[in-house]
Amino acid sequence: MTRSDKFWAAASLLLIMVILVGGILIWSKCRRHQPIEITLPPAPEINGRIAVSGAVNVPGIYPLQDGDGIATLIETAGGTTAAADLNEIQLHIPSSDEAEIPQKIDLNRAEAWLLQALPGIGETRARAIIDYRQQHGGFRHISEITSVEGIGAATYENIKHLITVSD
Repeated sequence: MTRSDKFWAAASLLLIMVILVGGILIWSKCRRHQPIEITLPPAPEINGRIAVSGAVNVPGIYPLQDGDGIATLIETAGGTTAAADLNEIQLHIPSSDEAEIPQKIDLNRAEAWLLQALPGIGETRARAIIDYRQQHGGFRHISEITSVEGIGAATYENIKHLITVSD
């Protein structure tokens, strides 16, 4: 073997080694994928109150807990009425500067415990309201509450902004 053949043999061997080592390095870097880290902002924790109105049996403002769903909120409001259209549900999130609207209690649907939340209405007057609506088929106007025994004009003036009637 001549000196020139030895040179080319050594050069070829060196080239093969460089290609092998380079290939191994490239292959090892391709195999070591760095994990892709995706971070999402945390969902805001929801705790507060929610106004449920429309075609529900007991419209009002109810406590809202993180994880409550639409079905839970509807159930809390006494379920839907026969006229409810569940194909369209509206959600309104007020801004912090919006005026707060007081909850109105439906005289034709409210249970005794809810009526007792009204100023000046205790257990006896709440029972009288329920008895009145059962005997007369419900209230047609909020002022009709003065026809209930024990509820006069002064009590009506104190609660008229807190009550409503539905069909």
